[in-house]
Amino acid sequence: MQRYMTRQITSQLRAWKNSPFRKPLVLKGARQVGKTQVLKQFGIDEFANVAYVSLEKIDIDTPSEYAEFFEQTHDPRRIVANLTLALGVPIEVDSTLLILDEIQDCPAAINSLKYFCEEMPDLAVVCAGSLLGVALASENAFPVGKVSFLTMYPMTFTEFLWAVGEEPLAQYAGSISTFESIPQLFADRLRDNLRAYFAVGGMPEAVLRWATTSDIGQVDMVLSDLLDSYERDFAKHGGARMFAKISQVWRSLPAQLARDNKKFLYGIVREGSRAREYEDAVIWLQNAGLIYRVNRSTRPGLPLSAYDENAFKIYALDIGVLRRLSRLDATVFSRTENMFSEFKGAFAENYVLQALMTQLDVDPRYWVSEKPRHEVDYLVQLGNEVIPCEVKAGTNVKSPSLKYYAGKYPRETPLRVRFSLLNLARNDDVVNIPLYLCDHAAPLIRHSLFSA
Repeated sequence: MQRYMTRQITSQLRAWKNSPFRKPLVLKGARQVGKTQVLKQFGIDEFANVAYVSLEKIDIDTPSEYAEFFEQTHDPRRIVANLTLALGVPIEVDSTLLILDEIQDCPAAINSLKYFCEEMPDLAVVCAGSLLGVALASENAFPVGKVSFLTMYPMTFTEFLWAVGEEPLAQYAGSISTFESIPQLFADRLRDNLRAYFAVGGMPEAVLRWATTSDIGQVDMVLSDLLDSYERDFAKHGGARMFAKISQVWRSLPAQLARDNKKFLYGIVREGSRAREYEDAVIWLQNAGLIYRVNRSTRPGLPLSAYDENAFKIYALDIGVLRRLSRLDATVFSRTENMFSEFKGAFAENYVLQALMTQLDVDPRYWVSEKPRHEVDYLVQLGNEVIPCEVKAGTNVKSPSLKYYAGKYPRETPLRVRFSLLNLARNDDVVNIPLYLCDHAAPLIRHSLFSA
């Protein structure tokens, strides 16, 4: 039996289960971030029975054997009766979790969520799929107002620590609430584990392979297979017209991030190309959960989206995937002071973004001034405050851009944040958060704001 790795999203699933306003749940996330596994384990832990239904097409023209149950009727009770007979599992309200996996392959099942919400609200129904984000982008894909949503990401550094047997270290990191220096013994252990996380990444199968073998070659085999599966998705779900463009944008990611100025350039995808040729491919990858898009903001106003410009950067869903896509050997993260600074610091930026995405309600932006040129890596909105954040891959932490930004927007800048390899500290309005504490950035920043 495959080993189960603890995931933080379980607490959100438990809150959904116990909510008096529960609706069918849509769990989004890229392929192989662990959606199916976490739902099955959640069902085992929280319900008497689990009814699992895969609606994935057998091939491009052949629907799942269960698809007809949803196509024949809108009555959720009839659907449940048919599934009970076919699965041999009792499906009862209050005691069964009904999992509809790969639901994007069955439009009738998507439509049925409305009727489950209205006519069988006491039955816990959750659906997942590899490309739910792509399905959500289509018109009227999910019944508006009849479903709830959660997004699942690759494993965080905290979850990685749990998986490799460092639970006490993870617990210690999560308990830090004051800006006192981390003892060197703990800082060294956290940094060493972070080095491994940069090489392995957070895709569950890769983490499991590392936790059980400590063999980076085995991890690379897993990541290579995963990249192949993404390419197959481009062909299968992107369509013949889009396949080449999606693949070209995806493969250009390392070249985009290897530049000092990481603004996305369509010309790097293919020489002479323009936005109108490839913007749909960028959107497809974003909807599939394979990339994060960080828009440039003109100023730290609220809401942040009101100040978006056309310029943007893209990062990979996971640093392990990015390393393998870049064909970089894991030894790139060697035992040197600047072990995370390779690739123009892109891995550190990618890692910080991954950590922030799990903690924020509003996607981060970035900010640039043209003359003189200064760039702030991320603008983070917490409550009604916009916090400028800079990522430093080593211990050289001079931050002229943060200083320039604060001088330009003094009233809008209650705090400046720097992520680096230095120890946890606060000096006036500048907070240094060690890279190994990025999973706890939001509570640390909030603490700084309220204690100012």
